[in-house]
Amino acid sequence: MSALGRRQGGDQVIPRPAAVWVRPDNPWRTLDVSPLRDTTTVIDRVRRFTTTLEQVPPPPDSRPSAVLVPILAGTDGPEILLTRRSKHLSSHKGEVSFPGGRVDRDESFVDAAIREAREEIGLEPHTIEVVGEMSAMATYVSRSYIVPIVAHVTQRPSLEVRNDEVDRVFTVPLAELVRQDTYSEEHWGLPPNQYRIHFFHLDEETVWGVTGRMLHQLITIALSA
Repeated sequence: MSALGRRQGGDQVIPRPAAVWVRPDNPWRTLDVSPLRDTTTVIDRVRRFTTTLEQVPPPPDSRPSAVLVPILAGTDGPEILLTRRSKHLSSHKGEVSFPGGRVDRDESFVDAAIREAREEIGLEPHTIEVVGEMSAMATYVSRSYIVPIVAHVTQRPSLEVRNDEVDRVFTVPLAELVRQDTYSEEHWGLPPNQYRIHFFHLDEETVWGVTGRMLHQLITIALSA
């Protein structure tokens, strides 16, 4: 553990601006986080959230994309499957993400997420039970409009890398993400142009950016009574 009291994290380059405010406390420290240890509860709450979700239309000239947010049943409750992008890529190199990519013509967001998961990490479609989706997110640099498709993976995958865009596949227990030494929140910039950034510092990786936003949203949904 680092001198700051958090886990080591990865070697990703974080482009922090000059003005950064770090939240001094963990927002989940006083909450009952036991639902994060129950796969059925998490899945049921994502389904319930989806029934009330109204997606915001994609901005003009945006690039429709989809990612799969795979949930697996583990020994410590539900686990989330993540990938690390290869360091030879021209953009987002070495960053942790969910399997996913651009939506092809005449393809749904669900179909795109499942196709990309198979191409990137060999996740077979017959093992994927789509649970629902979370709020779409727009990225500023790539102009992507990303729909997170949440799925229950019914058979544990081999975690083998199947695509040269990915150099690691791993899982992390959902409950682990709210640990005091794992989660941190930063506010970048100055009002009114200030952005909230969610970080998850693991033993070998740092999850942040749009993937961090998705994990934060998933945890919020799972903890909603």
